[in-house]
Amino acid sequence: MKLVFAGTPEVAVPALDALIASGRHEVAAVVTRPDAPAGRGRRLVASPVAERAEEAGIEVLKPVKPRDEDFLARLREIGPDACPVVAYGALLPRVALDVPALGWINLHFSLLPAWRGAAPVQHAIMAGDEITGASTFLIEEGLDSGPVYGTVTEEIRRTDTSGDLLTRLAFAGAGLLVATMDGIEDGTLKAVPQPADGITLAPKITVENAHVDWSAPALRVDRMVRGCTPAPGAWTVFRGERLKLIHATPVPERTDLAPGELSVGKNNVYVGTGSYAVELLWVQAQGKKPMRAADWARGVRIASGERLGA
Repeated sequence: MKLVFAGTPEVAVPALDALIASGRHEVAAVVTRPDAPAGRGRRLVASPVAERAEEAGIEVLKPVKPRDEDFLARLREIGPDACPVVAYGALLPRVALDVPALGWINLHFSLLPAWRGAAPVQHAIMAGDEITGASTFLIEEGLDSGPVYGTVTEEIRRTDTSGDLLTRLAFAGAGLLVATMDGIEDGTLKAVPQPADGITLAPKITVENAHVDWSAPALRVDRMVRGCTPAPGAWTVFRGERLKLIHATPVPERTDLAPGELSVGKNNVYVGTGSYAVELLWVQAQGKKPMRAADWARGVRIASGERLGA
């Protein structure tokens, strides 16, 4: 089939690579978000998908909005049979959805209908799910509501951050997307409507959402930190400034600390929660680089009875 691939961040690159390498389908063009400012100089930088497509000699389309007439005209000129999508980052209007004869097929990082929305991996970790996965489905105008072509499953490991899990799903999902394209082309794969039961939503997690509540149980704090790593980053307040929490682990044997209360040893930093303590392993103070929590604690000279939290 002739394909136009839509995607933007690094997590979409494995799927693009897999489609290019398949040898069965032609990736005629790539659609991605416009260049965005990045770094201290805030210079405009192309998306990871745009960079990979340019390396491969594939035409790159960067509409400000996917309803732009110039973009739609070029899409019609290319005449794709189907448009695979991975984390494109913009809503597709009906006028764009109608262009490819076989539709736009999205790779979504959850087992639909669970965790529809922008942050399925983060929400799965924060909810304490043991299993997640990826799904390919036909895009409709509803939020991740279209019929499903296929799924792969993935165990959520005890220490997984959202970054760890998303990396594994990106590669497993890339194979699923290629298999889905193959099955659509040869007519062996039909999309199945999603069940009405089991729908959960996974809206984007903002910085404010990532504020740790030390009165919550230790396992919830642990899931918050892992689910928000690397972005947007779980955080708390220490001496009136934000402290980013990069890596922490529950310590069930420490039950002597009040919520937010700090206990510092030679090489350990513990914080009380609503159940038992967690040990801080890596943190990032405001304006500083990430560092071991024990080094941070030595530097700030934590006094007895000091706490984390507003």
